[in-house]
Amino acid sequence: MKAVVFEEVGLAGIHEREVPSLDVGEVLVKVAATGICGTDRAILLGEFPARRGVVLGHEAVGAVAVVGSGVGSVAPGDRVVINPTYYCGRCRPCRRGMPAHCPAKAGREVGVDRDGTMADFAVVPERFVHQLPASVSYRRGALVEPLACVLNNLRAAQPRWDDQVLVLGGGPIGALCAMVLARRGARVTLAERDPGRVEIARRLLPRTVRVLAPEEAAGPGRQASDVVIDTTGSVPVDVLSAVAAGGTVVVMGEREAGVATVPLRALVTRGIRLVGAGPYRPTDFELAVDLARDLPLEELVTHVLPLERYTEALALLAVAPDGPGRSSPGHGYGAMKVLLASDESLTS
Repeated sequence: MKAVVFEEVGLAGIHEREVPSLDVGEVLVKVAATGICGTDRAILLGEFPARRGVVLGHEAVGAVAVVGSGVGSVAPGDRVVINPTYYCGRCRPCRRGMPAHCPAKAGREVGVDRDGTMADFAVVPERFVHQLPASVSYRRGALVEPLACVLNNLRAAQPRWDDQVLVLGGGPIGALCAMVLARRGARVTLAERDPGRVEIARRLLPRTVRVLAPEEAAGPGRQASDVVIDTTGSVPVDVLSAVAAGGTVVVMGEREAGVATVPLRALVTRGIRLVGAGPYRPTDFELAVDLARDLPLEELVTHVLPLERYTEALALLAVAPDGPGRSSPGHGYGAMKVLLASDESLTS
């Protein structure tokens, strides 16, 4: 099978791999499409650690090809979406209802240190494959995993119906935050620094969402927001000036070297909550599958390319080719969500 493999910082390539074999309780999925995540981009740019030689990708949909012994919840031919956030179900965090913080995830992060889904096939333990509702297309289903991330962080934010919400970052995660909040009737402003993504977000998001460049969102006379959700992984130093007294700042984006300096006096005297929600729970993923029936997630998919054109896909996400298979930071985004597809019908 074909697979996009991380070779070293700045370098990935298409490799021929054996179709993985099954163990007890595992499922072989014929991958239809995988969304390129900010984590994949960060791995290539050296901003997120990953094992050399790992198959990239974790936001995947496809069809069950083969089931291992003991599997009973899915059968060959079932259309499924993969939950890449593994947990053991036995450790103390799992028993306390915190499987997202399971220490057994170490060494088993899909697309980071366990082979991922930018390939023709992927092996997944049975409990981490979920059937797609009949009404949910592969293009829509590919955004179920990022939607689960958003639901987890919105729960941490605890926005009230009359809150003003500022979302920092206009990539797929920020756009999903704005889409879900707008569906709930929230007053949402999205701030994005890349001009290309500002225009894309204005075109794709509901008209009730105000999409602004950062200087517009924080300009003179702007009312402070009750909730600020940072999806960039680089919280600005003056973020507290953008949040109202008693408000909440949720740090959603993550970068290995990301550091923020927050004035503690302002944090304390103004009663600001600064929250890190952590990974999503299994119930968030199940809810995301259900909500996908009604949310037009596919509207955020701007490009679908075959696996072999992964360098073009990355260039659309401001990761410029730098020699054969190499990548470096590019200039300007040309896409919102990009999918790499093994299913030719999705790229036609």
